[in-house]
Amino acid sequence: MAAIRKVTFMPPAGPELRAQALFRDRFIGLVRHDHPLNVGDITAARYAAGQHILISRRGADRGPVDTALEPLGLKRDIAVTVGSFSEALALARVSDLIACVPERYTQHLRVGMNSFPLPVSVPEIRVSLLWHPRMDADPAHRWLRDCIRKVCAA
Repeated sequence: MAAIRKVTFMPPAGPELRAQALFRDRFIGLVRHDHPLNVGDITAARYAAGQHILISRRGADRGPVDTALEPLGLKRDIAVTVGSFSEALALARVSDLIACVPERYTQHLRVGMNSFPLPVSVPEIRVSLLWHPRMDADPAHRWLRDCIRKVCAA
């Protein structure tokens, strides 16, 4: 597998915003507990041959996994597109569909499901906290930012 690239799914914050990186996450594959993909090695070809859930809030027809499969001459069969990771998890839990989700972000939602490293290299994501500078000194906002940092550090 190629080295993992880092990518941000949001344009860099402008000078009018403050930003603090909270954590990095990597994408993993996810299927229900008794899914056929759980038997044997999960190769790029076996993975691509399944029916997939694409997560796109903007209605895109491909994602980073598709980009990673392309040089191998492989293409996923996107059966459904949803707008959130929780929707993808709910569908994968009750079907033969395969989801690709951030590992850390979804750890509590994946209980009872089988997760696996993707057989291709996709960029990791960075989750950041953004706020406007006028909120720097606001006590309630500072408290909230501190709570978010503590939760994300755990």
